[in-house]
Amino acid sequence: MSYEEPVINDHESAIGTPKDHNDGYVTIGRTRVPIEDVLTAYGGNLNPGIAAPSTHRFANPTPVGLGGFAMCLFAWSIGNFQGFGILVPNAIVTLAIFYGGVTQLLAAMWEIAVENTFGAVTLSGYASFWLSWGALNIPWFGVGQAYAAVENGPRMMQKYVGFYFLCWCIFSAGLCTCTVKSTFPMFAMFFLLFVTFLLLAIGSLTPTEGCNKAGGIVGIIAGVIAWYITFAGIATKENSYVTVRPIYMPGSIHGKSYKA
Repeated sequence: MSYEEPVINDHESAIGTPKDHNDGYVTIGRTRVPIEDVLTAYGGNLNPGIAAPSTHRFANPTPVGLGGFAMCLFAWSIGNFQGFGILVPNAIVTLAIFYGGVTQLLAAMWEIAVENTFGAVTLSGYASFWLSWGALNIPWFGVGQAYAAVENGPRMMQKYVGFYFLCWCIFSAGLCTCTVKSTFPMFAMFFLLFVTFLLLAIGSLTPTEGCNKAGGIVGIIAGVIAWYITFAGIATKENSYVTVRPIYMPGSIHGKSYKA
């Protein structure tokens, strides 16, 4: 009695052991199927070391943070200018903390993800400014109470606030030097920020009410320019009939190639 090979029908072959191939296919019984189809059935992209590289790209986080900076700067500067009878700008503390502070700081961390060091330093720096300025004006932090308990405390606090603004003036000046080869609106915004903090520092150290008002006026202009740059970062031909054409600074590499 001779031995005969068992007959395997199509159903049995379909559930046979998969055999790997180097050409991206596997053989299941007598059927060759793409390996992606098999992997999808057994976990898809959860298979470690087998999933395809991510095709996701990060959006531009700069307009996110710059929008918060523009709005806070504009509203804050109206208070410094004392426009419309506004003598105390504390009403924007919540705006400064949540939009100018938290949202801008989150945008700064995404700037790190997209490998934009300048954007990360800028947005995180000014986010810290809004958060710290909010803390100065929130009684819970006890800053004002600490100075109220000493002789000539309010004036002492005003002087320290002046040096506080002077520090941000120096910070803005440093960032301004990094924009001399970018676009004109970007350079103008940082230059006006430098002037704004300088005037506010002089107004607090002197003290001179005229410098504070002048700082408010310059800050309003800087806020409008920041809004302009924000719009430039989100307006495209697909979503707007109005797009922004970049105006490059003299000596900019992009400006030379653009003019050519």
